Amino acid sequence: MLDPVRLRVLVAVAARGSVTAAARELHYSQPSVSHHLARLEAETGAKLVQRVGRGIRLTEAGRLLAERAAEILGRMESAAAELTAHVGLRAGRVRLAAFPSALGTFVPAAAVRLADDHPGLDLRLAEAEPPEALRMLRAGDVDVAVIFRYEETGPEDDDVRLTHLFDDPTCLITPAGTTDTGVGGVGAHAASRWIAGCDRCRSHLLDLCSRAGFEPRVSFTTDDYVAVQAMVAAGLGVAVLPTLALSAHRSPGIRAVELTGSVRRVFAATYGEPPDPPATAALLTALTRSGPRGDPLRSHTPAISDNLMS
Repeated sequence: MLDPVRLRVLVAVAARGSVTAAARELHYSQPSVSHHLARLEAETGAKLVQRVGRGIRLTEAGRLLAERAAEILGRMESAAAELTAHVGLRAGRVRLAAFPSALGTFVPAAAVRLADDHPGLDLRLAEAEPPEALRMLRAGDVDVAVIFRYEETGPEDDDVRLTHLFDDPTCLITPAGTTDTGVGGVGAHAASRWIAGCDRCRSHLLDLCSRAGFEPRVSFTTDDYVAVQAMVAAGLGVAVLPTLALSAHRSPGIRAVELTGSVRRVFAATYGEPPDPPATAALLTALTRSGPRGDPLRSHTPAISDNLMS
């Protein structure tokens, strides 16, 4: 059986790149770190590290085990927290990763609801786009990941379970004062410069434009939806943004028109076989009850509906 202490040493060496740095992080002596690595090699029967000059580097087997070890250690920490939380949810910890516009809109409402229902439960929040949030989920760094997917987004891992929260409409964003009614969709801006967002949003933009028969001229790329709106307002290009991003921040210098048939689906992702631990289930319940109701465009951003009427 693999020793968790030695796995932690290997993870530290992989993360820090040297025995010296790993020893400093773990508060071990260098000989102690070297001893744990040697014992781990003996236990696994694999060469995990090799000498390179005065330092060391992980072998392919070492890198593979270090990746798995990070997941194992994360799941062990989650199990400890879940056991604590199991006692009536009077104590314990639950961790959530979510993309920025979720953190700026419905996640705080879910946090308040969770605190009201379970005041002893400690909620930790982290900002992460879907790919990073899912990596954190698989590694056991978080218990729930709020993510979004478009129609063309590839499938998630088999062990990732998705709870649908709501659908988030996509809007065409142009400078204020334009007369674009959105009837022509993205195709009306085939000659325009475009501002693209995160990887999933950029893929969706490319898919929308491809279906409209052109390839967008992407002049700027940023994950920051505030910056996207500022650039559009300055006349540097046009963009597509989901409603939640406009709910979290709305620049007065833009015009937003909903694109028919273009939505992103927002999910709460968990990892592993059901049932979920009590603390995780409580967080899922809070998220489900805190999402937009009815027309998300109107319930979250009434100013946008004013533009649609103009």
